[in-house]
Amino acid sequence: MDQLIARITAKTGLSADKAEEVVGMVIAFVKDKLPGPIASQLDGLMGGGADAGDGGGMMDNIKKGLGGLLGG
Repeated sequence: MDQLIARITAKTGLSADKAEEVVGMVIAFVKDKLPGPIASQLDGLMGGGADAGDGGGMMDNIKKGLGGLLGG
């Protein structure tokens, strides 16, 4: 998620604190729109990634999650 915040900061000029707040708002909005079982996994997807040291990024985690949902 740090990469997303950095990208938002670079492209908009927002402070890192404000960018983090925006990301939190977007995540909350998306979670509200998703079915419960999928929404509950969103925090894990956003919390993982290269910053967590697991060798993958946020998009890799999303692809893995969608692959499981779609039988792939």
